[in-house]
Amino acid sequence: MRLLLVEDDDHVAAALSAILAKHGFAVTHARNGEEALQAVLPTAHGERPSYGVILLDLGLPDQDGYQVCGRIRKLTTTPVIMVTARGDVRSRIHGLNLGADDYVVKPYDPGELLARIHAVSRRSTGPEETGGTPGTTDGTRLRLGSVTIELPTRRVSVEGESVQLTRKEFDLLALLAQRPGVVFRREQIISEVWHTSWEGTGRTLEVHVASLRSKLRMPALIETVRGVGYRLVAPAA
Repeated sequence: MRLLLVEDDDHVAAALSAILAKHGFAVTHARNGEEALQAVLPTAHGERPSYGVILLDLGLPDQDGYQVCGRIRKLTTTPVIMVTARGDVRSRIHGLNLGADDYVVKPYDPGELLARIHAVSRRSTGPEETGGTPGTTDGTRLRLGSVTIELPTRRVSVEGESVQLTRKEFDLLALLAQRPGVVFRREQIISEVWHTSWEGTGRTLEVHVASLRSKLRMPALIETVRGVGYRLVAPAA
């Protein structure tokens, strides 16, 4: 897999590139925001560089990392993992709202980073085949009150207004919405959405739930079942 590493510290980039190379990644290194944006632009022949994942450090010398993330998302659908020293939930939600697929908080363990890279890359090929489920109109569309979820196109709307979600946010919402009222255990959600049993993903789940509540402007849509997991509470039509 080709990976775009956006990191201004050459020593950090060299060490991380060596680790990634040992695990089969071909790394392209961008030292600042402008180099990162140029790296995802189509070539003179119209060919777009193919990256499996973009690893974006937010502490860049020339541009705000959040702005770079937003601009990257307008240019490509390649999964973006933010690397940040800002561990508060608000900063993470802001990054997800800008289109990041996941984040890693410094200092991080290389094993954690590799797990997250593999997790987002597995989900970057699009939705899986989905048959008819409770709450669907034709097996491909979920309607729950004012919320409409189109599975093939991965589009979500509330009262007819489109809502932009990241891949993981969509996958999480679609999973819960297919069985409204049913409690999904945290371990089950992590397994089905992130395809991993790694315990550290639990914090990522919490942030994605908070982001969904914010984007859909429905704080009560996803209910926390303390000590167990989450369930979707179908809103009134």
